Order: sequence, then C-alpha cells, then structure tokens
Amino acid sequence: MKVKRFGKNLIFVAQIMVAVLICVYMWGCSDDVSMHWSEERSLGKVVGFVDDSLAIVNTSRYWHEEVEPTFGLSYDCSGYAHPGLSLYNYRVQLDGPVWFDTLDNSRDDDFEYVKGQLLDSVIWGGDPKSEVSFWKIGGKPHKMKIKKLFDGCSVEVGYTTKLRPWFDGKILVMGERNVPPDVKGFDMDSLGNEYCQYGVLDTIQKTVTYKRLDSDLKWIKKCDDVRAWDGDMYCLKFDKEERTSSLFVNDSLRHVLENDYFWTAGAVLQFQGNILLLERDVCRLENGKIKCFASASSSGISFKNREDDVYIVY
Repeated sequence: MKVKRFGKNLIFVAQIMVAVLICVYMWGCSDDVSMHWSEERSLGKVVGFVDDSLAIVNTSRYWHEEVEPTFGLSYDCSGYAHPGLSLYNYRVQLDGPVWFDTLDNSRDDDFEYVKGQLLDSVIWGGDPKSEVSFWKIGGKPHKMKIKKLFDGCSVEVGYTTKLRPWFDGKILVMGERNVPPDVKGFDMDSLGNEYCQYGVLDTIQKTVTYKRLDSDLKWIKKCDDVRAWDGDMYCLKFDKEERTSSLFVNDSLRHVLENDYFWTAGAVLQFQGNILLLERDVCRLENGKIKCFASASSSGISFKNREDDVYIVY
C-alpha cells in the first residue's frame, strides 16, 4: 500500500513539474514588456552619391525594450532597426534631406539592406553567397536568392566588401580574407590555386560564379577598387609610400592625385556610383580627367564646396 501511495505522489509531483516547465517555457506570454522607439532617426553614414550634388545617407531608428518577466530577473535590450535612405544636397545648404524613405520591417529582421552602392541610384545589401537585395532610389528593396557556382577554384571569396558594375550587365563580387597570411583583394596566389579571387553575379540566372583571374585580368591584383565602365576596366590604387591615389584604365595610368592627409593610416579610395572618392576628395571623371569639386569630413557628415569655399553640414 505504501508503494502505491508513493507512486501516486510521484505522479502528482511530476504533473506539477510539467506544469511549471510549461509556464516557464511560455512566460514570455505574460511578460510586462515596455517598448520605446526614438522619434528621430539616427544620422548614419554616406553610402553613395547621385549625380554630382546629392549624397546618399543611410539612417536607422533606435529602439529600447524593457521586460519584466513573470519568473526571473528583469532585463532590457536595444538596437537599431527600420533602415532608411536619405538624399542630401552637398552643394547647397538645405534644411533637411531632399528625399527620404524607410522600411517598416520587423525589428527582428536581421537582413542587412544597406551594404554599399552598386550604381548611381542603387544600394545593395545581403550576401551574394545566398541572398542579395537591390534598393533603388524611389522604390523598395528587391531581394533575390542566389546559387553558388565555381569555375577553376573551390574556395569561395571571403566576406564580400564590394559589388561593382561588370561586363555584359553582370556584377563584380569583391571580397576580403582575414586568414594567415593576411591577404586582401584579388591577390590570392600565396594561398593556392584552389582559392577563388573574385566572383561574377548574374542577376538574370540568379547565380554567382567564383573564379580566378585569367591572363587578361591579372593586372588588377594591384587595385584597391575596380569597376567596368563603358566597356573599359577602371582601377583605383593607393600607394602607401608615395601617398598618392592613381587611376588606371585598362592597365594604363591616367591620373595621379596627391593626398595631403598624412595623419591617416590609409586612404578611402573607392568608386561610389559615378563618383570617385579619393581620400576625402569627391571627384568626377570628365572627358578623361578627374575633377575634384568637394571635400568630405572624416565623419562623412559635412562637405566643403570647393567652388565657393562653403561648408555644407547635415
């Protein structure tokens, strides 16, 4: 009889424990949650340029959440969500942006919609190894699933840092590796032939094909940034010793721009749409020559218009 009573008690205790576990598992349903969104959007960073007067700025909205759970200690968390794009005129001081748009996606959406500029009015996001997005000014981001392919190599390009216009309407995928030896850009020769040096993204076929440089492209290993432009190959290269930025077109040196910012460890040197960003100089390529018409601050939130020596701040 005692054994039977013990069995009944054991069953009763087990039932209580199950009920407690279910309650703990579902305690979020009865949490006291306090959610706050900032009214003003945070000022982000310049991610590109449109024409020769507008800067594309990435912004986001700050949120803060306080939770008083039924069981356990209270906690709070915070972050940034609802990414947005704004256009600021960096030639004329205006009261705010000339255009802006934001996403009202879930705060838990961890997809990165703003990684960099692809074209004059297109911002790319995501990761070309799996899924990318293209956000055109005036529209909403378009997401696309991508399949990986390999051509002559087997180890894909590391973390993607840039997408650039390529030939035949395709997109160049550039990466950066942080493995010994520390190799960046296209120069993967010391790692072995199995390492891919770049990728080509085909948005029609929805594929990215990783490759090694053939004999016609090996010269671009010296470049910090590359893009195709009107059937030609454009290359930007920064010389750390000479402190100069050089523009090559089809491996022919076209222009050298001396940099005056000796206190910086490296140079910001990249194509952003149809703009050439050389150190802090905002330049355009006009009739085969580089014309720098503005200077950006180190934080990227103000510009100096060289034509009238006026600072534009936003």
